[in-house]
Amino acid sequence: MILRILLLLALLSTSDAFHAAASPAEKAGFASRLTIYLAKGAPDACGRGCDRWIAIEGEIDQDAAPRIRRFLAGVKDTQRPIYLHSPGGNVEQSYAIGRLLRSRKAVARVGRTTATACAAGTQVDAACLKIKTTTGEVEAELTTHRAMCNSACGYLFLGATSREVAPDAALAVHNSRLILRFRGNPPPEVVAEVRRRRIASADRDRAAFIAAMGISGELDALIRTVKFESLHVLTRPELHRFGIDTRPLVETMWRLEKQARPFVHKFAVMKKENGTSFRTMEWRLSCESSKRVPLTFAGEIDEAAVGKSTILMTADAETGKEAGGYPVRSGKYELWRGSIDSDTVKSILASRALHVRQTTTMPDDKTDTTKFDIDLTGLASAWTELKSSCALSTLSPISPWPATVPNAGTTPASAPSP
Repeated sequence: MILRILLLLALLSTSDAFHAAASPAEKAGFASRLTIYLAKGAPDACGRGCDRWIAIEGEIDQDAAPRIRRFLAGVKDTQRPIYLHSPGGNVEQSYAIGRLLRSRKAVARVGRTTATACAAGTQVDAACLKIKTTTGEVEAELTTHRAMCNSACGYLFLGATSREVAPDAALAVHNSRLILRFRGNPPPEVVAEVRRRRIASADRDRAAFIAAMGISGELDALIRTVKFESLHVLTRPELHRFGIDTRPLVETMWRLEKQARPFVHKFAVMKKENGTSFRTMEWRLSCESSKRVPLTFAGEIDEAAVGKSTILMTADAETGKEAGGYPVRSGKYELWRGSIDSDTVKSILASRALHVRQTTTMPDDKTDTTKFDIDLTGLASAWTELKSSCALSTLSPISPWPATVPNAGTTPASAPSP
């Protein structure tokens, strides 16, 4: 009886909060409060025909949900995509925001927004945060490269009805940490009982939220196994299997790599037919050489393939011209390097998609043909950047593939600056 009375008193005089946030090192470069603002970029910055989006970034604080609710109430376009970049934070607030995004049937993606008015590397100082929160629309750039939505941020993401995680972005999960604050000095057994009950309640709340968002219970089971001190970046098969991002083909944006020999490239990850595994591929365009442009394709090898494969690529603006040939195997990858003339480059830059056809010999001597399209949105602007970089290039040897293979199955050591 005495224990029950003490337990009741402890419950009445206890404040607690569940946090699912990264370590202090991983929060470096993030604002301590969740920030939301309207962003405007170059044409097609957030996809074909899309140049405006909503940025949500920073740590999810204890007053985040009402602030986000008030902001979104003034945004009539419910389908303007929302880009998330956060290390996590308060779990209860994240549930509330997730439910709000579900009520709006929101489109959510993992991406980093950079306000162009802020000096490089100062995206979270007071001056920049004032620009983001007091300006109607912030001129900005957008990238999915090294973007992250970790811990409690994942619950915001699950709330959206349309969810996209690019191959070079990360959605990471771990179990939450309970912070209890007691008034007085209750006995250890009371503290232990309060903790047990609160954790059990939190586990039920998380499982119910995940189920309500239409996500597989496998995600909840996985989260229970990941200690708070760790992070598990969801792999592409897990994102697909759990029902988070079920697209069979996902791509990065076209991105300029400013190396000694610059190039523009994009990664794509494609689900294999009649299977649960995915294949990573890359396309590169490099600096011109003798008025021809080096084009490279590389991809993971299908272990079932035994003979030669061919890769052929055509732009939809000029389907009569094909580039490609027989890739050379190197380890678990196959690589084709060739070059295209300036007219073919122009047709690619004027196209919406690159049509890809790959034919592979299988063990039964039959051939397997795979056809798919690679989005060319954003290549034209990346190509302009490449030409400027090539003029300054030392033209050192071409760097090996892969350049920066998306680390979809590893735990990020630290967060990049937004």
